[in-house]
Amino acid sequence: MKIQRPTRKFIDDQLVINDWSSILPYFEDLLNRNLNSKEDFLKWLSDQSELEAILEEDSAWRYIKMSIDTTSEELSKSYSFFVSEIQPKIAPFEDQLNRKLNNVSYTKELEGDPAYSILFRSVRKSLELYQEKNIPIISAVDEESQKYGSIAAAQSIEFNGEKMTMQKASQLLKETDESVRKEAFLKIRERRMQDVDAFDDLFDSLLKKRHEIALNAGFKNFRDYKMEALGRFDYSIQDCFDFHASVKSVIVPIAKRIQQERLTLLGKEKFKPWDLEVDPEGKKPLKPFSTGQELLEGTVKMFNEIDPYFGDCIRTMDEMKHLDLESKDGKAPGGYNYPLYEIGVPFIFMNSVGSAHDLVTMVHEGGHAIHSFLSRDLALTGFKNLPSEVAELASMSMELLSMEKWNHFYTDEDDFKRAKREQLESIIKILPWIAQVDEFQHWLYENFNHSKEERTEKWIALGKEYGTGLTDWTGYENVLATSWQRQLHIFEVPFYYIEYGIAQLGALGVWKNSLENKTKAISDYKEALKLAYTRSIPDIYKIAGVKFDFTSEHIAKLADFVEMKLNEL
Repeated sequence: MKIQRPTRKFIDDQLVINDWSSILPYFEDLLNRNLNSKEDFLKWLSDQSELEAILEEDSAWRYIKMSIDTTSEELSKSYSFFVSEIQPKIAPFEDQLNRKLNNVSYTKELEGDPAYSILFRSVRKSLELYQEKNIPIISAVDEESQKYGSIAAAQSIEFNGEKMTMQKASQLLKETDESVRKEAFLKIRERRMQDVDAFDDLFDSLLKKRHEIALNAGFKNFRDYKMEALGRFDYSIQDCFDFHASVKSVIVPIAKRIQQERLTLLGKEKFKPWDLEVDPEGKKPLKPFSTGQELLEGTVKMFNEIDPYFGDCIRTMDEMKHLDLESKDGKAPGGYNYPLYEIGVPFIFMNSVGSAHDLVTMVHEGGHAIHSFLSRDLALTGFKNLPSEVAELASMSMELLSMEKWNHFYTDEDDFKRAKREQLESIIKILPWIAQVDEFQHWLYENFNHSKEERTEKWIALGKEYGTGLTDWTGYENVLATSWQRQLHIFEVPFYYIEYGIAQLGALGVWKNSLENKTKAISDYKEALKLAYTRSIPDIYKIAGVKFDFTSEHIAKLADFVEMKLNEL
């Protein structure tokens, strides 16, 4: 597909944001403009949306470029400039514009449209939470949280004379030779231990600032503030606790059964920490591709077969150079799909090294990307500002919808079945981790004055509740005690994690539907994604053909379905 940037109707085509004065006139225009009719108001909303899209895309490119090369001082300064010099000046104007919107009588005429109703609801919540004295603190948190990526990106080990990123080194933990796995584990542990204090100190600093933000906004802790700030209109703190309990009662026993089967095949009484990723039958690690180009080409073929539109989306991103797929020195860890709201074509960033996990990451981020394409023509930027429960439904569903097409990467039938089995087992494995991370974050902010030692004790205690008890950590307790530090979300995007668990349940429903009626399931999936955030989360799930439900009864039904499919493999 051929995509061009839409013609700007309000902002100068040649705008370069190199200082605040370059964008100030646009905010002043919006703030001072007379709105004498419904048409005036709709034009005002459109112009504001255009400005939002341009600003968010400018910030996005600064972040993308910085994460591709964390060693560049110039790129780091460019991003820091936007976070420290531009965003704090935008915030007061956004609040004033929100107040202007809230006071316009024409909003009531538009409330009958669910899209506008949801947008205005979010605006009112922003007004409730806004505190001018929080602007510099939020800016400081945004800038400081990026230190996590810099610290993590600088981690590497040397193995057999080769310098490896931690992403690449982690693949050695899948090797069938136990001596290789153990050596790699020890090297990884040694390197990570060097940064334990740095991560602890960074989190303590972020914790202090976030608590201050919450107090300034009238909340007793940051958890309560963040639940509101994330716009969780459709579920509560108690629902989160219920999710934790459901995972413990339903999923953990299944995870233990799966792990026990693996342990028996491995011929050990207990796993050692370096045994957790190896194939228990002694098979070599799955390697679905070798290069980023192979990953790209295979993904396009695979997506074409699911729905030609999906393949076209990824091909367009490649043509526009909106992909950076391979792991390399100096690159920030992890992977993401970054929406670019003006052009409407997102950017996929990841650290592929040829592993099975990388293939899953690609289709996951591809699901996010397709979401951006399907919703790009919505009238307002605010309509596209997705809650994570909806965003992750798109990506996690794509992981499962694509599974039957993984034979493009696994030409051997045994490897193909093994890859699908590992994917389903990973869902059972990840749900307890998601719940543990979320419960840990609730504790962190509810118990603001905790010490580092208490934090470690809590994490270890939760590990016993969510773990299988089948791993012998003797001599390596410090690895287990600090494993929370590997979760980027705790540092950079607090409380953005349970959404993965909620969306995983929805994705299982989408996949189950596809096995019963593929055409209808794909159609429902696309219709839901086109909506972005113009309906409530439960409504979007319903249109996708699934329930927005994370009770133990619903989770048990889905878990039984996964176990049935595992038995078939």
